[in-house]
Amino acid sequence: MGTCLISGMFRGEGMPSSPPEIRNVPILLAVERRTVAVVAALYAVRMLGLFMLLPVLALYADGLHGATLFLAGIAVGAYGLTQAALQIPFGILSDRFGRLPVILIGLAIFAGGSVVAATSTSINGVIAGRALQGAGAISAVLTALLADNTRDGVRTRAMAVIGVTIGGSFMLSLIAGPTLTSLIGVPGLFWLTAGLALAAMLLLLFGLPAAARIAQQRTELSLDGLRHAVRDRRLLTLDAGVFLLHLILTATFTAVPFVLRDGLGIAAAAQWPIYLGVLIASLAGTVPLILWTERGAAKQAAFLTAVAGVGAAQLLLGSGPLWTTLGALTLFFAGFNFLEARLPALLAEAAPAAWRGAALGVYASAQYLGIFAGGAFGGWLLGRYGPAAVFTLCAAASVLWVVTCGVGSRRPGADG
Repeated sequence: MGTCLISGMFRGEGMPSSPPEIRNVPILLAVERRTVAVVAALYAVRMLGLFMLLPVLALYADGLHGATLFLAGIAVGAYGLTQAALQIPFGILSDRFGRLPVILIGLAIFAGGSVVAATSTSINGVIAGRALQGAGAISAVLTALLADNTRDGVRTRAMAVIGVTIGGSFMLSLIAGPTLTSLIGVPGLFWLTAGLALAAMLLLLFGLPAAARIAQQRTELSLDGLRHAVRDRRLLTLDAGVFLLHLILTATFTAVPFVLRDGLGIAAAAQWPIYLGVLIASLAGTVPLILWTERGAAKQAAFLTAVAGVGAAQLLLGSGPLWTTLGALTLFFAGFNFLEARLPALLAEAAPAAWRGAALGVYASAQYLGIFAGGAFGGWLLGRYGPAAVFTLCAAASVLWVVTCGVGSRRPGADG
């Protein structure tokens, strides 16, 4: 089902038998399809290398020389902090020098950090390697590259393909990480991650369409783009939205594994099929929201429906039997996947191409700060008050998000 839905999104299909002029949904051009495919593959290769470490890194780091539980946690989180700090500089540099060279430099830094971590026998060395991995902060630049080479009418669908790709990488990593660790160990995973980064560099050099290499208009190196990005009320509203979205995501999944294990009796090793199943099922909600948006009518309604769905899911999580939890997770991912695609598409449309990289840098920094905040607040609430408090926080964050939709001079779902 997932493959059919994604292929339909590439072709601009709603119902397979409906002609384009009836559906009134623009179709991705050949150069757009290839660019989306290359950028999605870059995300997949890079994120798979990162996500495979998540199930195993904390336990491995805790056994290293000089390790404490606190430092083991730092080893896991160091990547996110350097990502948040460097998204803006990388975005500004990509506006001036071009997307491709900055992406290549970021991938090289990421590969170097993987090698440092792979060869380290102390906790400090692994922390340094993880921080260096995060210093290759190219998420905003990849999004800018995609935005440069897609039209407004198809950009949400293109971003959705990226979102589904990242989600699929996450699910695959839950299986591959522990399995590969038993064969090659965590240092082997770091070496594999370095190899995947080098493969991504080759893919960028030889897979990207020639037209995509020259689509960007470069600007002089200055802070003007950053100043515009932090003064534009609509952009700040979108930045607040992605902060709240990833706060909700991270906080939710500090609590959900405990609900599944302690409340529903599902061992941690047996939870990945649940996540995989609800992610696939959620596409049945995500795709209609995307098509609703692309048909040009009631875009604000589609946006707020997705936010409301994310919030409503929090009210159902942990409150009933397994089927209630599965339904809540499916509803959550349906809204999350749409918003993960829609927010950067809206930002790319609102930010002029001359400083789009800077604007997306601010956006990506807000995203990673949301991840950090969600983990911190979610973990604190979970330990002190239990899962219900975490879900209450996330529901409240959803309500706050609806309120922020009226802050900007133009509301973030109102057009596209």
